[in-house]
Amino acid sequence: MRKMFLLLLIMSMHLLQAEENTVKVVYDLTTKNLEKFERNILKGIVVNKAHYESTLKELDVTVVIHGDAYRFFTKDPKHSIFKNDLTLIKRHKDLAKRIASMVKNYDVEFLMCGAAMPRNKLKTKDIYNFVKIIPNSTIGLIDRQNTGYAYIPVE
Repeated sequence: MRKMFLLLLIMSMHLLQAEENTVKVVYDLTTKNLEKFERNILKGIVVNKAHYESTLKELDVTVVIHGDAYRFFTKDPKHSIFKNDLTLIKRHKDLAKRIASMVKNYDVEFLMCGAAMPRNKLKTKDIYNFVKIIPNSTIGLIDRQNTGYAYIPVE
């Protein structure tokens, strides 16, 4: 019995230590401004991850997508309601690679509000496969904040 208790105590201590070494953030992404998207998401997350790694901590990142930010996550903006955003069209291939890199190399989770997808004339097939569709952005933000994620708006 004592061995079992001791084993459970040690396992609990390791879990608590792992939690202490993880910092969590949820970005509330609504901007259509490409420079702000690049600065706060594509570059900012990388800088923040490096900072926490230098302090032997892990940064757990979720980005909740809604508002005007859908444009950055469409597979083919030329054939969408964003077709008049010429800067987006011109930079789309590069942005697509950089966003995919955020998932692959930095373990960033992207959640998209499904409620406004019809208003933006988007279907699941129009969105990158690594983006998870959630019922609405509020649910994603509530769920993350209730599990200890710091909130950062990117408007």
